[in-house]
Amino acid sequence: MSTAIVPQTELRHVEHDPDVAACFALMRQLRPHLASADELVARWRRQAETGYRLLVLWDHGKPVALAGWRVQENLLRGVHAYVDDLVTDTDARSSGYGQQVMDRLKHEARQAGCRTLVLDTPLANVLGHRFYYRNGLLASALHFHFPLEDNHR
Repeated sequence: MSTAIVPQTELRHVEHDPDVAACFALMRQLRPHLASADELVARWRRQAETGYRLLVLWDHGKPVALAGWRVQENLLRGVHAYVDDLVTDTDARSSGYGQQVMDRLKHEARQAGCRTLVLDTPLANVLGHRFYYRNGLLASALHFHFPLEDNHR
């Protein structure tokens, strides 16, 4: 009798609606405005049409860390990887999961011919900043925005 060894963790891009829906609780820790798994799936589908990919680290079948990212090109940075979303479950922080996701992002970005990896983070995200600095990401700009619609409707 042979027993198969099942890996504890698996890091892979999700490509099907049920896997994306399974990430809702984790993504909501980062994006609390998301109302439902259906909304996440619908938005993932739309963004996937323009290159968005969702890289997820699963531990025993549960998503514990993820990154939503895409390859972009602009005049400032040339071809670069832009990380839209990056989160590790609050109950699993300091477990090395975020590091695994970041290492894979860097690898895939290099493979895609990217010159840099870029992400935006709130100024108040001090713990996140420490993680980014440890990973060699440097603060190089401020991100400004102007709301074009009334968010209080």
